[in-house]
Amino acid sequence: MLRQATRLCTRFPLRSYTRSYLSERKKFYQDVSISQGEGGLFEVSLDRRKLKTPGGKLFAVASEPLAIAVATEWDSQKDTLKFYTMHLTTLCNTAIDNPTQRNKEQIITATLKYLETDTVCYRVEEPQGLVELQKNEWDPVIQWIEKRYDVEIGSSSSIAGPTIPQKTRDTFSQHLASYGFWALTGLEFVITQLKSVVLPFALIDRHLTVEKAVLLSRLEEEYQIQRWGSVEWAHDYDCQELRSRTAAGTLFVHLCSEASTIKQKLLQG
Repeated sequence: MLRQATRLCTRFPLRSYTRSYLSERKKFYQDVSISQGEGGLFEVSLDRRKLKTPGGKLFAVASEPLAIAVATEWDSQKDTLKFYTMHLTTLCNTAIDNPTQRNKEQIITATLKYLETDTVCYRVEEPQGLVELQKNEWDPVIQWIEKRYDVEIGSSSSIAGPTIPQKTRDTFSQHLASYGFWALTGLEFVITQLKSVVLPFALIDRHLTVEKAVLLSRLEEEYQIQRWGSVEWAHDYDCQELRSRTAAGTLFVHLCSEASTIKQKLLQG
């Protein structure tokens, strides 16, 4: 049962990111609740025990909707806890613990490297059916982002990929800098899932749906499947997993961005 609670304490025992979030364990709690703690941050508790991150820090977020979404992840677990399905929890833990000890600038630098190998910028020269499919499906998204941000990206069939102008890199860098650390953590997650900067930008901007963005990121694979077939359950599972991770990352960015905007407006007021 998901319910509101007041003052809660104790820690949730998680020893490491690798061991905890790639494994399963028996469910050990009944109730999941959220409460507002120090500094107005929202906390999640399991049977009146405050949730902690793998790094031992108090699990606390600035957005109440995000706290509710995380609590829902825990509440929806059955007899066995499947940590690898709890994407919002994992993203929050990553933002709180920052295990790689990176700052905003370092995340932005790492993110922009995906421009050099962006999925939608690499084109095949054959077969003709796939050439036309890439042109028809990917060109409109590239045209949209070039117009939206007044940049030039282009595409290439060369193994070296397209040459991205410095102006484009600078523009995207400035745009990414407008996000807070938490939102950047989520955005980088989506970019690594789709192997693209263009698709997540369109996704976060609500120009594409999650289903469409995932389909565009898997365009060549889907084309080959239509031609040659696939192991049906494996294909469906992979596609659903990618949708789940992409949707969670997108929601995380939106909730973190909204929380940051609201906080800034309150401070200015």
